[in-house]
Amino acid sequence: MITNKFTYQPLNRETIDGKRHYVTPDNQRVSSVTTILDATKTQESRDALNNWRKRVGTEKAQNITTEAAGRGTRMHKWLENYVKNGMIDEPGSNPYSQQSHVMANKIIEQGLINVNEYWGVEIPVYYPSLYAGTTDCVGVWKDKPAIIDFKQSNKAKKREWIDDYFLQLCAYMLAHDEVHETKIEAGVILMCTQDFQYQEFVLEGSDLEKYKNMWWDRVAEYYKNKQ
Repeated sequence: MITNKFTYQPLNRETIDGKRHYVTPDNQRVSSVTTILDATKTQESRDALNNWRKRVGTEKAQNITTEAAGRGTRMHKWLENYVKNGMIDEPGSNPYSQQSHVMANKIIEQGLINVNEYWGVEIPVYYPSLYAGTTDCVGVWKDKPAIIDFKQSNKAKKREWIDDYFLQLCAYMLAHDEVHETKIEAGVILMCTQDFQYQEFVLEGSDLEKYKNMWWDRVAEYYKNKQ
């Protein structure tokens, strides 16, 4: 199902001072998108996370986080297989496998149905000298070149809660545009909750430009703090 429109070079990952970095084709070591976003979180965001951990208890918070990560990994694998092969295998007997399988099918049936063309899945992208990351999917969504991210969630999200998801999309599209000379027009988040509620968030137009500027502000803050 993939149209090989671009040559995507693999990027090796390295951990430096406990943080994820990528090695670009010109042998530069740059911080990952997630490393930059984590290092530049607002104090309000950090406090909210810490307060949630205190409220539910450290052990329960860790269990919730681990289960969510497991669901997300399985769901992403189902979706990766679908983009590559046009179908996904049946799940095993593991209840998390079955749950993530249903979640993936929700995203396929309600979200990926709008993708006109796939350029790649699990694609490494980098902005020379600054950052790198791996985007879930690149292609054409509703006739627009787009970066597409798959997300699982424990509960439904409001748009105002997911700024970092939008910044992540902008980081990937700016890197793709810079290296592959494209003009990505949209960022799309396809999300499914653990109780199988599908959500879709689209970033385009003036909102897209706003979040691009916000991303560059976070990059500048990150490198300023590293000096």
